[in-house]
Amino acid sequence: MTKMLFLGGIGAGEIIIIALVILLLFGGKKIPELMRGIGKGVRSFKEGMNEAKDEAQKVKDEIEKDN
Repeated sequence: MTKMLFLGGIGAGEIIIIALVILLLFGGKKIPELMRGIGKGVRSFKEGMNEAKDEAQKVKDEIEKDN
């Protein structure tokens, strides 16, 4: 089993305890909203990365075109 860089040797028991604490803190109705918000944030980040990559490629193409 590979260890995650920031989690060390976390096991199934610890994951269950963390999930229960999150459930107690946020409640069953708030968790889907929280996950939806995280998903939108990840999607937005990926779109931003793709836009930056496309812009960098355009600049590179323009530089190569001028030479």
